[in-house]
Order: sequence, then structure tokens, then C-alpha cells
Amino acid sequence: MVQRKLFFVSALCLLLVSGFLATSLVSYFVAKDSVATQLQEQMLPLTSDNIYSEIQRDLLQPLLISSLMAHDTFVTRWVTEGERDPQKIAEYLGRIQSKYDTITAFFVSEQTRNYYHPSGVLKQVDATNPDDDWYFRARRLSEDYEINVDHDTADRTRLSIFVNYRVLDDQGNLVGVTGVGLSVASVMALIEDYQERYGRKIYFVDREGQVTLHGSGFNDAMRLKNKAGLDRLFVRVLTSPSASVAYNAKDGNKIYLNSRLVPEFDWYLIVEQVNDPAAQRIERALIINVLVSLAITVIVLLIAYFTLRGYQRRLEQMATQDKLTGAASRQVFDIVFSRAVKGARRRHTSVALASMDLDHFKNINDTYGHQCGDEVIRTVSSIASSCVRDTDTLCRWGGEEFLLLLEDCDLKRATEVAESIRAVVEAHEFRFGRDLVRVTVSLGVTVQRPDESLNALVDRVDRALYSAKRDGRNRVGVQA
Repeated sequence: MVQRKLFFVSALCLLLVSGFLATSLVSYFVAKDSVATQLQEQMLPLTSDNIYSEIQRDLLQPLLISSLMAHDTFVTRWVTEGERDPQKIAEYLGRIQSKYDTITAFFVSEQTRNYYHPSGVLKQVDATNPDDDWYFRARRLSEDYEINVDHDTADRTRLSIFVNYRVLDDQGNLVGVTGVGLSVASVMALIEDYQERYGRKIYFVDREGQVTLHGSGFNDAMRLKNKAGLDRLFVRVLTSPSASVAYNAKDGNKIYLNSRLVPEFDWYLIVEQVNDPAAQRIERALIINVLVSLAITVIVLLIAYFTLRGYQRRLEQMATQDKLTGAASRQVFDIVFSRAVKGARRRHTSVALASMDLDHFKNINDTYGHQCGDEVIRTVSSIASSCVRDTDTLCRWGGEEFLLLLEDCDLKRATEVAESIRAVVEAHEFRFGRDLVRVTVSLGVTVQRPDESLNALVDRVDRALYSAKRDGRNRVGVQA
């Protein structure tokens, strides 16, 4: 019985732990995968879109300014008149720069190749000079303008964003290239703002993967292919207008990267997230789920244990005790008798047995009913138990018949106990409705002989009981 209980509790524990753990782990991995997918496919691209929109907004004003300059008749008329007074174009560019608060304004003449600036003529562009490649690229454009990042001709230490706008005459012939410069610092400020707001690393790379613009705290390799973990993915990033990848850095962190081509610069905007910010919350939720599951498992096991123990006690009680009287059942009397005999042998004492039967019990059942009969049996059993020691055992042998096992007891003492039980029962009054009824019992007493079996002992005590019945009932018969 104990082994079965342990097996049941162990199996229940294993089932609960396995079920809770499996459910928690499945929920954990599904949530982690879902959040990672959402971060990679929605949140990072949304950040890229927001930054791109703000960059376009910042570029809109200088683009409009350059368009106004390219379509200003003053510029084309001044060129067609032979560029006779450079001071006029310089003053014009100065007013543009001052009015719209740009970092520079310029015009390069196709006819003379002069580079005009608010301070005057800075130089003549030369096709053999790499610094002037921008002009010769712009004059071949099929579009009206381009935006590029380059060092300012007036200040080679300053990196600027330029709008190069083609100037055409009424016949569509190229007159020159004009435009304004926008400080890279504004884009840098945007990068810093987004890095602080979203806690993500933001930077730009060119077509070769070289980092061109970045915010503070940028300590990584300046080329994508040199970044550990990204060496197998950078080609995918640099060949797609938009890409989302994830890789493991050498420090063990999981990096989520989103790229977006900014066609105005021909650069890629890169947004990186180091690890998933929701991963820690999901892991904490997993730990909480596991702890709650363990607590529930412990509670269920405790409930199961105490429930089983209660049922076991009830089963043991049902198996060992008579339901009506609470006396020992016939099924366990063999065990009680064997234990008593072994004890008597060790102590060199004797074991006595008394048999008790209610006199004319059938008349009570027939006259007052079985419920009253049960009450008589219950009361007689209680009287008998009160007249013996705790070490003695009262057993309901069947119907209205009882056996009383008396340990460390000789025949004389057993006879006295039987007589006391008979006398108390006889003196007890039973009230059934308005009737007062007296009940008597007959008893037989004997003492176990050496090595005598229980069956033989019961047979002898029954003969003593029958002797009492024959002699008129309500008495004690003795079998030596």
C-alpha cells in the first residue's frame, strides 16, 4: 500500500512538473520568437522609416532653395552677358546664404568653369582634379539635381551635404551647376536624438560598407565586413534596398540589424539593436511561471498526499474495525491473536478468550426493528469495551456475537471480567419509544492451551458459551 502511494505521488509529481515545464517552455520560446520577429520585421524598419522621413524633411528646404536659384533669370542672364561682374553673383550667393541660413551657396559656370562663392571666385574646376569630380558628374546627370556628401571647397575640413542643381537656359543648354550646402551636423544631431530615444545604434554606410556617418559611442569596425558575425551577411545588406538580419557578436550579444538605402545620398541607413529588450522580461516571466508551477505542484502533491492518507486511514479503519460498533473486525483478529500469543510467550503469561452473545436478540429486531437492534449491539459493545483494559481487544465476530481477547490474563481474571460485563449489561435500561427494555448476554470463557490454534481456542470458548445458553442464559460459562 505504501509503495503504491509513493508510486502514485511520484507519477503525479512527474506529470505535473513535466506538463507545467513543457507549457512554460513552449510559451517562452513562442513569445521570444514572436518578439524577435516583431523587432526585426516591424520595430527596426519603423525606426528606419522615421529617420528617413526626417532626413527628407531636412533636405526639402535646401532642395527648394537650389531649385529657385537654378530657375532664377538673374543667374542665366548674368552668365549670357559674359560673367562681366563676378561681384554681382557673389553678392547674390551671399544673400541666399544669409536669407536661408545655409552653410554655403555656390555656382559653377559651364563656360568659364569658375567656382563662385559669396566670397568671390574660389577656383576653376578641373576635370583632372578628383576634388572636382562632383561637378563633372552633375553636368552629366539625367535628373535635375543630385544630393551628395563631400568636403566643402571653401573649407576642406568641413563635411557637408550638397544639393547640386543643373542650371539650363531657355534652349535647354547647360549653363552651370548651382546649389547650397547643408551641415552634416544636423544629420548627426538626428542620429544622436534617435540613439538616445530608442537606445539603438544608428549609422550610415556607403556602397562599399564603409561607415560614413555615425553618432557618439561608435567603437565598432568602420567597415561592415570587418564586424565579427556580420562577415557572412554584409553582402546581403549592401545589395538590397532594405534588409533585416540578425547575428551573434563575438561578445555573445545578439545583434538585430535593419538597413535601408537612402537614394539621395546613395548610402545605407543602418539601425542596430543589441539583444532584444523584451527578452529579459520574457525570461523573468518564464522564471515566475516555473516558480508558480512548482508552487502549484507542491500544493497539489500536499493535497493528494493528505487525501490519500485520509483515504488510507479510512480503508484501514474499514478493514480493521467494525463499522457499527467500532470494535475490531474479524478480518484482523488472526493478526491480533498471533501478536498477543507471541507477547504472552515472551512474558510467560497466558491469553484468555471470552465469547459473548446477546440473549433473545431476534425478538428485539422483530419487535422494535433493526435500527433498535443496531443500537442495542452498539451499546453492548461500548459496555464491554469500558469493562476491559486498553491492551485487550474486543472483536465483533458476527451478528450479535463478540469475542474478547484478554492478554496476560488467567482463567479466574477472565471469568471476573466476563461477569462484570454481564452484570452491567443486565442493569442497563434501553428505551424504545415508551418502552423500557432490559437486555442480557451470555458469555463463555477459556484460556489458551500451549500451542493451541485460534480455531481450536474459538471452538472451546464456543462450547463454554453454549453451556451458558443451555443453563438458562444471562450467565458465564467456563471451559478449562
